[in-house]
Amino acid sequence: MATVDVTVMGAGVFGLSIAYAIAKRGARVRVIDPNGVASGASGGIVGALAPHVPEQWNSKKAFQLDSLLMQADFWAQVTQSTGLPTGYCRSGRLQPLADAVAVDLARARAVSAKELWGDAAIWQVIPASDVPWMPPSPSGMVVHDSLTGAIHPRAATRALAAAVTALGGQIAREGAAGGRVVWATGWRGLDAMTAQHSRLVGAGVKGQGALLRFDAVGLPQLFAETLHIVPHFDGTVAIGSTTERTFEDGAVTDDLLEDVIAKARRVFPVLADAPVIERWAGVRPRSRSRAPMLGAHPFRPGEFVANGGFKIGFGMAPKVGEVMADLLLEGRDTVPDDFRPERSL
Repeated sequence: MATVDVTVMGAGVFGLSIAYAIAKRGARVRVIDPNGVASGASGGIVGALAPHVPEQWNSKKAFQLDSLLMQADFWAQVTQSTGLPTGYCRSGRLQPLADAVAVDLARARAVSAKELWGDAAIWQVIPASDVPWMPPSPSGMVVHDSLTGAIHPRAATRALAAAVTALGGQIAREGAAGGRVVWATGWRGLDAMTAQHSRLVGAGVKGQGALLRFDAVGLPQLFAETLHIVPHFDGTVAIGSTTERTFEDGAVTDDLLEDVIAKARRVFPVLADAPVIERWAGVRPRSRSRAPMLGAHPFRPGEFVANGGFKIGFGMAPKVGEVMADLLLEGRDTVPDDFRPERSL
């Protein structure tokens, strides 16, 4: 293989976003993943790009806001260069409110959102009767935010890989690392760091989701009773997911997913007869600090790490790619302090 400037270990959304940002700047990049593109959590089916609650503001929430606002241009450029769909849509999100207390809290958060999000997006409390589809709302009111987006994780990851190769990047299952090396190897990478440390650095958290055949293209996604209900561009609706810290095989679905499906049909009766066309399980990487780990690798001198996307990996990915490209190519460190690997050590 030809000499490269940067090697990215891992072909999930973090690794590929970094490779894409590097290739766009004209540098030579190689991505190596023995399992192939979208083989881990980035090959999932749910794809809720939901913001954190607009309160108790911190650097993680600010970073996520910036990255969510980058999504439309980011994925449009990927599709333009490859002709492949990513499923991105800034569809917004609806959440039913349980009672008057929840309504008051949501209205207070609307004030915070105006201060923190500015004119970039809205968070508002509206009557449930004003929205096109909705689970029953006990209070008769719902939260609507216009910042939430949806992505088809598997399609988007594969399109992103194609965009990297379209820019001259290499993607392989094996090969020698050259140039600067960044490890974006998901939960197994966190396990490897924990094995070299005296305490937990991070761990995998299993999630299970299901894909139903139901055409709700263009409608807002829903969040009710801890469930994400996400319409996709291909006439499917994804529901999920579980959060399992103990598991034997992260790729196997079980009765916990059947409970999720049953709850979705109960909470949202319009899905009662929608056929299940796919069941999925995977393991998402969560760092000990619960924030992404970006920067110098703590156990590989001279190398770098980008890990810990957990449930917000796709939402964070466009800005993660740019920040890591700054660091790897220019030595310019714009990583938030909360994301530095030492915070998880």
